[in-house]
Amino acid sequence: MQTNFSAAQLADPHVAESEKILRKCVHCGFCTATCPTYVTLGNELDSPRGRIYLIKDMLENGRPADKEIVTHIDRCLSCLACMTTCPSGVNYMHLVDHARAHIQETYKRPLIDRLTRTVLAAVLPYPSRFRAALKLAGLGRPFIGLFEKLPVLKPVAAMLKLAPSAIPPVSPMAKPGTHAGQGAKRGRVAILTGCAQSVLDPAINETTISLLTRLGVEVVVPEGEGCCGALVHHMGREDQALALARRNVDAWTRAIDRGGLDAIIITASGCGTTIKDYGFMLRLDPAYAEKAARVSALAKDVTEYLAVLDLPEPVREPGTVVAYHSACSMQHGQKITRQPKELLARAGFVVREPREGHLCCGSAGTYNILQPEISAKLRDRKVKNIEATGAEIVATGNIGCITQIASAAKLPVVHTIKLLDWAYGGPKPEGVSERGLAAAE
Repeated sequence: MQTNFSAAQLADPHVAESEKILRKCVHCGFCTATCPTYVTLGNELDSPRGRIYLIKDMLENGRPADKEIVTHIDRCLSCLACMTTCPSGVNYMHLVDHARAHIQETYKRPLIDRLTRTVLAAVLPYPSRFRAALKLAGLGRPFIGLFEKLPVLKPVAAMLKLAPSAIPPVSPMAKPGTHAGQGAKRGRVAILTGCAQSVLDPAINETTISLLTRLGVEVVVPEGEGCCGALVHHMGREDQALALARRNVDAWTRAIDRGGLDAIIITASGCGTTIKDYGFMLRLDPAYAEKAARVSALAKDVTEYLAVLDLPEPVREPGTVVAYHSACSMQHGQKITRQPKELLARAGFVVREPREGHLCCGSAGTYNILQPEISAKLRDRKVKNIEATGAEIVATGNIGCITQIASAAKLPVVHTIKLLDWAYGGPKPEGVSERGLAAAE
């Protein structure tokens, strides 16, 4: 794609990076076939190619974002299916991130939209605040029907519908500390506690720590780490996102300096995609560029890490049919497609992949709150394809997908690590039947 940025514009490193990305686009349109919003809405401006044109025009002319640009950029899920499809290597992720930051700086949203986004940014990344907000959600649940009738309050209705009726207690394993591996030491890793997942399903990390320590891996929960910054990063709030990233880089650097790390284990693939991008996000910060790059290099999804371990034979026989939902952040963001399925199969599960597995389920961080109608269409499409597999369980590696799919599916939806832990001697995941996976003789 031909560009016409001035030398003064290109002096801005963010603009210069976006210009390089824009020049790689050859207008081929392959991205439209795999874009969930284009498939759903049929509007060229709701495809990656259409958004690229809008972003180019906005940045090239150095103008503030307008309502049309904001509408179509807001509808982007950042699922990154377009990057998997693109034959030219267009880094759409970095381009749309820049566009969102530009929108945040130059566009004044309607009051209710501003308030909603401010509340999300102030609550979701902080577990104690998020937990308190979920407890208060019960007071608003009787008014969901009313909120849904008012367009400006639909995000509030979406939040209330997604809020669980019961909240698990705070996990003691979320506290900073070290969990020793059993038997011969096979490695030392840190684990991300994170934000939303630690409130909605702390058992995911508890299970991960239990399985890894049984395999002889020492697991460190570093002091001072927290939200990866993905939620606010995708809202264009760069200062907050970078502050959260720096905090985590500091926490993990201390853990590295105190005994070394073989990996930083991530159990939410949405977080993993962002943490693996810390090196890019902090590339212009001389105090953090090198440290952030080192952290990004160590970041591993839990299935990515388990795939390189010499695992024992599972203690249960095969049989249970599992529909594996590959989160967008897993398959498109991190390009992890093989390891989770192979681990499940090796552990004794019969793995089935739903049709249209490349399409997003509609969760996408805060998307199911800010764009509830499009999100619901994508969720229902995903659930229909999952249930058509005839599986008994749905496995996935992202808390957002678990919450989204479980809100409409009849099958239990569990994190992949819980099924692996079960097969290797751990407890049965809640809501999963024992039928088909009996103890080995």
